[in-house]
Amino acid sequence: MSDDLSELRAMPRGSWTIDPAHSSVGFSVRHLGLTRVRGQFREFSGTVDLVEDGGAPVVEAVVDLASIDTNDDRRDGHLRSADFLDAENNPEMRFVSRAVEEKGGRGILRGELTLNGRTREVELDARFHGTGTDAYGVTRAGFSADGVISRKDFGVDFNVPLDSGGLLIGDKVAIELEIQLVPRD
Repeated sequence: MSDDLSELRAMPRGSWTIDPAHSSVGFSVRHLGLTRVRGQFREFSGTVDLVEDGGAPVVEAVVDLASIDTNDDRRDGHLRSADFLDAENNPEMRFVSRAVEEKGGRGILRGELTLNGRTREVELDARFHGTGTDAYGVTRAGFSADGVISRKDFGVDFNVPLDSGGLLIGDKVAIELEIQLVPRD
């Protein structure tokens, strides 16, 4: 969101939906403590409701966990398994906002993330990039958000100890969102 949130307040009120063709839900996690492995979810949806009185936006999003893509089919299959996401028994990850506030010149989106049957409060740094009109006359709005969660907080604690004393997979997962919204029909 902009530094003073004034641009967000100027955004047209009403219900908006995520345009998945112009959005991404990504993540990264350390592998062997050496590099970050990046991935994304290909299937997701969500809405943002901006109320008339200027109150906090209500953000709701759902991610299809079976749509994980790390550019390695074997790894993706393992990530879908009960060792990690357990996509068969918990097919979705959900986020519901609780507050949007300004803190130290940053926009903070607070909400509850549900993954693997566990709900935890998360905080995302959010930036509002403004609105624009596409070639078809549709108003669009753009946001970015990022944050870090502990996968152990959600019961995702599979790991392999290394001879060097470390672990195969880091606990901290960086969340990286690029979201474009269009008015909901």
